[in-house]
Amino acid sequence: TRKAAAEFSFFLAVPTMFAATSYKLLKIYQSETGFTSHDIQVLAVGNIVAFIVALLAIKLFIGFLTKHGFKVFGWYRIVVGLVILGMYFAGIDLKIL
Repeated sequence: TRKAAAEFSFFLAVPTMFAATSYKLLKIYQSETGFTSHDIQVLAVGNIVAFIVALLAIKLFIGFLTKHGFKVFGWYRIVVGLVILGMYFAGIDLKIL
């Protein structure tokens, strides 16, 4: 079903995000600056808020897919992809970090 496919794709993302976050945290921990107690508090609050928002987004997205299917989402992805390609070929710097 559409719902099962969406849930499965979200579950597949969890190990990838966990590994990327762990790697980044390890690099910061091993650097000269390390972590302060304030950094740890900010990271904890940020992770809790991100988790709650992600659960809400997943719930809303699965509800949307159940009612409307993948067609709208597919067109959205195509449009976003074309916009990004247009920006790339227009010479716009697409670096995030």
